[in-house]
Amino acid sequence: MTNAELAILGLVAETPRHGYEIEQTIEERGMREWTEIGFSSIYYLLKKLEKKKLVESQLVPTQGRGSERRVYQISAEGRGALKKATLKALSQPKQNYPSILLGIANLPLISQEQSLGALRSYREGLAGRLEQVAARAESQRPLPDHVEILFDYSLILLEAEKNWVEKVIQKMEDEQADKNI
Repeated sequence: MTNAELAILGLVAETPRHGYEIEQTIEERGMREWTEIGFSSIYYLLKKLEKKKLVESQLVPTQGRGSERRVYQISAEGRGALKKATLKALSQPKQNYPSILLGIANLPLISQEQSLGALRSYREGLAGRLEQVAARAESQRPLPDHVEILFDYSLILLEAEKNWVEKVIQKMEDEQADKNI
């Protein structure tokens, strides 16, 4: 099961939802900070999960726009698959591949000035994301414990990455200063 499928299945397990409700929950919880789910892929993933018999759907009448919405709920088979995938995710660390590491690996290809400019921009981007995630969490408090833990994870990782980038920048600036002496 992919991370995106696991995330969608988990949201449907909480309560039956239609696609737009899933998108709203993803946005509210800042889930795109820690898993890749595009808005356009939500319906694709729901259909995929339904084809695997992990979710079931039914058309429900609506008020206002449109006459019906397709609401998804987890199936018994889906609940078993979700539990199994959740235990695996909690017990087995998985390698991730941040693109900044590819940039660092290719530093010799660009000038010191270009490198420092790009890293300073990256640091500013991280600071902005930190503010956004913190504000999103604060605006929704009180949060359920598991959602609070997810926000904490995102904030701690962003802060650690920002500190690391600051150290890289400082090291490069120190090396540049030593060359100018």
